[in-house]
Amino acid sequence: MKQPKKTAEKRRQPSLRRRYTIGFTLIIFLCFNFLGASLVGFTAHYRYRKTVELLSRQTENVAETTSELIRGGHLSIYGSSDNSTAMLCSTLDLISNTLEADVFICDVYGNLYMCRDLIRNGQIAEDGYCPIHTELNMPENILNAVLDGSYAGVTNKISGDGGYQFLVGKPIAVHGRTVLMVFASASVRSNLLAYLTPIVGMFFIAEAIALVIAAFTVYRSVRNLTAPLLHLSNAAHSYARGDFSPRVNIERNDEIGQLAEAFNQMAADLEQLESSRRSFVANVSHELKTPMTTIGGFIDGMLDGTIPPERQSEYLSIVSAEIKRLSRMVVSMLNLSKIEAGQLDLKFAPVDIQSLLVETTLNFEKQIEQKHLDIRGFDIMLPHKILADRDMMSQVVYNLIDNAVKFTPQDGYISFSAAPTEEGESIEVKILNSGDGIPEEERSRVFERFYKVDKSRSYDKKSSGLGLYIVKSILDLHGGKIRVESKVGQYTEFIFEVPKDSSGN
Repeated sequence: MKQPKKTAEKRRQPSLRRRYTIGFTLIIFLCFNFLGASLVGFTAHYRYRKTVELLSRQTENVAETTSELIRGGHLSIYGSSDNSTAMLCSTLDLISNTLEADVFICDVYGNLYMCRDLIRNGQIAEDGYCPIHTELNMPENILNAVLDGSYAGVTNKISGDGGYQFLVGKPIAVHGRTVLMVFASASVRSNLLAYLTPIVGMFFIAEAIALVIAAFTVYRSVRNLTAPLLHLSNAAHSYARGDFSPRVNIERNDEIGQLAEAFNQMAADLEQLESSRRSFVANVSHELKTPMTTIGGFIDGMLDGTIPPERQSEYLSIVSAEIKRLSRMVVSMLNLSKIEAGQLDLKFAPVDIQSLLVETTLNFEKQIEQKHLDIRGFDIMLPHKILADRDMMSQVVYNLIDNAVKFTPQDGYISFSAAPTEEGESIEVKILNSGDGIPEEERSRVFERFYKVDKSRSYDKKSSGLGLYIVKSILDLHGGKIRVESKVGQYTEFIFEVPKDSSGN
C-alpha cells in the first residue's frame, strides 16, 4: 500500500519547467534588487557629496564675509545692532532659503552669535533671543573639528526633534585666530529622502514591468528547452515497454539536437539488437532442439531395438558429431560472454601462422573430401610467427575455415595465403573460397553478433551467427582487424591482420 503513495508524491512534485521558471525568475528578481540597492546607495552617496559641497561653499563665503566685517570694525565678536548686523542676518536668511538649509554663526563655545531668525518684522530683535538657536548645544567633538579646520557629516545632536541633519562647519578667523564659527545644516529627510523617493518609486515600477517580461521570457525559453526532454522521456518509456519504433524529431544544431540524434541512433541500435536477439534465440533454440532431438531419437532407437546392432556404430558417429556441435556452440557462447565481460585472459606465446592454418585445415579433412574441394596456397606459403594467444588464434582460424568449407560448393576450392604487410609490423592472412559470394549490402553486417546472411538457413544450417562476431572480437583484443571482399557468384575472401607482437611490448 505504500508504493502507490510514493508514486503519487512523485507526481505531485513540481515539474522541471515550473522549477526552472520560478528559480530563474527569483534569480532575476534578486539581481534587480541588488542593482536597485546599488543604485540607491550610489545615488545617496552622490547626493550627500553634492549637498556637502554646496553647504561648504556657502559657509566659506559667509565665513569670509563675516571675517572682513570684523576686521573692518563693522562687527564685533560680542555682537552689534548696526546695519552690518542686519545685512549679515539678511544674508544668512537669503542663503538659508536658497539652500533649503539653516545657516547660523556661533562662538567658539557653541553659543549662538547670529542667525536669520534674529530679524523680526524687518528689524533685529533687541533681546537677541532666537527661539530656534538660543538653546543650541553644539557637541564638543564638532567644535573641535571646526577649530582644527572644518567639519562635514551627518548628526542628530543639534536638532530638537532628533532628526538627522547634514552639518557643515567652517571657522571664522581674524588675524589667524578663530573667533567665530559658521554652520550650515540641512535636513536629511527633506534633502536626501525627498530626492530618493521618486527614484525608488520609478525603479520599482520598472522592476515590476521587467520581472513580468523576464518571467514570460524565461517561461518560453524553459518550455522550449524542456519540450524536447519531454519527447525524450516519452520515447524512453516506450523503449522500456519494448517498443523501439518511436523516434524523437528535434531539428536543432545545439546540444539538445545532438542528444536527440544520439538518442535516435541508440533506439535504432536497440531495435536492431532486439531483432538480433530474437533471431538468435530462435536460431539457438532450433540449433539446440535439432541435435538433441536427433541424439534422443537415435539413442531411443538403439535401446528399443529399432536400430539393428550392426548399424549402431553408424548412428553413434552421428550422435558424436551432434554432441561435438553442441559443445562448440556452448564454447562459443562462453567465449563470447568472457570477451564482452572483459574477463578473457590472453596467454601470449609464439604462434606459427602457417602451421596453425595447416593443422586447422586437417580437422576438416572429411568434409573437404566429401565435397571434393581443392585446397590451394599451402605449397608456396612460408612460416610467419606472431606473439599471440594460440587458443584464441586457433578459434579465429577455425571459424574462418569452417565458414569457407561450409559455403564452398561441390568441387570448389579454398585458397590460403599469409605474408607480412607493407609496414612489416603485421601478418596479413587471406582465406578465399569459391561460391555464391556475399551481396554488397550484407557485407557490412557479417561481423555483427547473431547476424546470419542466409536467413532461410538453406546453407547455414549449423550456424548460430556468432562465429564471425567472435573472430572480430578476438582480433580486436590482439590489436588486429578483419574485412571481407566478395564478388557475387564467384568468391568470398576474408582478410585479417594481426600484429607480430600482439602483447603490446
